[in-house]
Amino acid sequence: QLTWGLGKQYCLVYGPAESQQAVFGDVCPLLTSLLDGYNVCIMAYGQTGCGKSYTMLGPQSTGEPVPPWEPHSDLGVLPRAAGELFRLISENPSRSLKVDVSIVEVYNNDIFDLLAKDGRTAASGPKREALIAQEAKQEVCLLTREPVHSAAEFTALAAGSLQLRAELATSVHANSSRSHLIITATLTTAPACGSPGKWPCAPGPAEQQANGPRPEGSRRSASGGRAWPGALGAQRPAEQVHAKLQLVDLAGSECVGVSGVTGSALRETSFINRSLAALADVLGALAERRGHVPYRNSKLTHFLQDVLGGDAKLLVILCVSPCRKHVAETLRCLGFGARARQVQRGQARGGSPAPRKPR
Repeated sequence: QLTWGLGKQYCLVYGPAESQQAVFGDVCPLLTSLLDGYNVCIMAYGQTGCGKSYTMLGPQSTGEPVPPWEPHSDLGVLPRAAGELFRLISENPSRSLKVDVSIVEVYNNDIFDLLAKDGRTAASGPKREALIAQEAKQEVCLLTREPVHSAAEFTALAAGSLQLRAELATSVHANSSRSHLIITATLTTAPACGSPGKWPCAPGPAEQQANGPRPEGSRRSASGGRAWPGALGAQRPAEQVHAKLQLVDLAGSECVGVSGVTGSALRETSFINRSLAALADVLGALAERRGHVPYRNSKLTHFLQDVLGGDAKLLVILCVSPCRKHVAETLRCLGFGARARQVQRGQARGGSPAPRKPR
């Protein structure tokens, strides 16, 4: 089941035989919205072992080899989205969009930076706390952001971080994720040179020769270089954030009696279930238009506050089991999806068309 907002909700249901390509076909229009200036969040939710990581990340999330004769058949949302993103950027090179990637996991209600150079595991890696800045924007202190220049660099960076993600074998799933994974691609752009109110273009050799040496007493630019006539005293504008894409692979909800976890694993399960309950509470508060939305009840909802209650386009993929013995978890998952559908989104700052209706 897929849902997204902005005042209009759409729902699609996929059977077990549907391909990864079919799922991404209905996710793909959001990448065009990203280039139009919308923030976009794609989130996978469901019971542990129901295919969230496989849907979002592909076979590499489970360690399963990809058949050499079909190397791209089971690619997940992340590598397909990376390919589509850079394809769209290449179609309009004049926009000069840059892409930076950050990857964090929320483990036991702490935020860990998986790209930090000194990060080894969730237990020893550096913690990063979510902070509230102006206009309710979330920032994470000293969060690592790596520039990427191609889809291959994007996916390689994500694949390397997956090796650091907290996992555990349980009675339900051999590679159960014990943390929420959040991969953020930030698109930035510098103001165009030479346009009114923008940074002037750097002078070429002919202009420099015509202008002559820098006059005594004239000011230097912010970068320490010469400020040629027409740019004296000017401060180069900072790069502007164009839009953000967040890909969220949530840890799976689980019943302790079924998973059979004990000790530290039981503590992990408690944090996972409480954070997922906090996420459902936030969506419920937004759907009911309450005056107070409890974002701070969990580091997960605090970190995702912009895409949950802001003007972003939010898409939720519900992964459910077809087995009768999991019917209770399936119903809880569908209840979460029902809350997500009821959230009315504000008008986004972009200008892209609404997502296409389901076939």
